[in-house]
Amino acid sequence: MTIDQTQDEIIEEFSEVDDWMDRYSMIIDLGNSLPPIDEKYKTPDHIIEGCQSRVWLNADMTPEGTVSYTADSDAIIVKGIIALLIKVLNGHTPDEILGTDLRFIDRIGLAEHLSPTRSNGLLAMLKQMRAYALAFKAKQS
Repeated sequence: MTIDQTQDEIIEEFSEVDDWMDRYSMIIDLGNSLPPIDEKYKTPDHIIEGCQSRVWLNADMTPEGTVSYTADSDAIIVKGIIALLIKVLNGHTPDEILGTDLRFIDRIGLAEHLSPTRSNGLLAMLKQMRAYALAFKAKQS
């Protein structure tokens, strides 16, 4: 599935739910379904700077040339947000990740329903995910 197809699927799922408390429940459920990150990545060098809560993120390049992300957070909403980002970006090439517009964030109203500190955290998570993709792209060249 392409990044755009996954974004369209998320937009569709969220459009069926009007109440933001229910949408938060969907985000929390996504976070709860996130595969656990290996404990060896729960170190200071894997923490995303700029997040109020702790978020650990790791990325690996697969033999197929795609990026595989794993993450965890000590905050349930934030864990759901990183799970959403992983759902969209995981399994794609660095070029696809770097070249995509993550329109689903605005389309589902996520940015406007987050506190300023969580919005900053969302941007920090996205920045780190793109930084990993950029590093992998540089290694491929």
